[in-house]
Amino acid sequence: MNLQARIKAFFTLGTQFLNPGNDQLEVAKNSAYQQNAWFLPHFIDHALAQINQQFLALDLLQNWVASYPAISDAPTGKKIGIVMAGNIPLVGFHDLLSSLMAGHTAVVKLSSKDKPLMEYVIASLQMIDPAFKDLIQVQEQLKNCDAYIATGSNNTGRYFEQYFGKYPHIIRKNKTSVAILDGLETPAEIDLLADDMMLYFGMGCRNITQIWVPKDYDFIPLIEALKKYNYLGDEHKFKHNYDYQLALLMLNRQFYMDSGGILLSENPSPFAAISQIHYQFYTPGQFPTIDSADVQCIVGKTGVPFGSPQTPSLMQYADGVDTLEFLSSL
Repeated sequence: MNLQARIKAFFTLGTQFLNPGNDQLEVAKNSAYQQNAWFLPHFIDHALAQINQQFLALDLLQNWVASYPAISDAPTGKKIGIVMAGNIPLVGFHDLLSSLMAGHTAVVKLSSKDKPLMEYVIASLQMIDPAFKDLIQVQEQLKNCDAYIATGSNNTGRYFEQYFGKYPHIIRKNKTSVAILDGLETPAEIDLLADDMMLYFGMGCRNITQIWVPKDYDFIPLIEALKKYNYLGDEHKFKHNYDYQLALLMLNRQFYMDSGGILLSENPSPFAAISQIHYQFYTPGQFPTIDSADVQCIVGKTGVPFGSPQTPSLMQYADGVDTLEFLSSL
């Protein structure tokens, strides 16, 4: 496959994502939800729409690869081992796309949490162009690859370093996102902030799990905005987390606020448990210093716009590491 054939295949895949008569996709979505209760159908739809709009438009793909002159028109013969995460639907898609656009063979270890959706993507690509049957390999153990991209927790990251450290690699560990508010946000911005917090149950590295607010901040508008996500309490896994976190706060006699389904508590950690949002106060005019080692995005008036963390562009790379530059320079 030459480069234009690869681009055309992914563009075709994107059009299939939004086809209401795509029975294979509906089967994959239903299977994904049955196997993983965190993957609500409308969250899967959001992920598919985001990938279609931000990644797979023809002009976006062409402009993206044109920025990397080292990309080969023909396949390189190199194998890229990809260990995919499964915290949100199709979270490993960008790594697969990048590896194939760079002309490499993608050797993929799928996450058990996201298997049906990624299997659908791979099968669809191979149906669109059978040449992908040689360019995408699914394996349980990744061996004999020329480079590796692995995403996981801080704990698994240490193992990835041990296994893949002697090869060219990108290893991603735990990240989360925070927001810095000035108290002058519009109702529309607060509504988008609630989405940034609770989309995908707040489990993505781009979900906001901590907010920094001025000392006199009025939490009421945010609590009201979060109420639209109280329906998540109908999902037993989320409800279990909510009940457990609420019990801990009460046992520790810690002050908290509750939308009726989402808890807010003062805590210096940017990482918050499922169903919970942390907050910290700052003195107006003295914006806080955020430890970038833990943070994927900083959202706010001077950072990433409200409502956009979960719709990254092709060139908004995880951890700020240019994946396609890494792959095209091998």
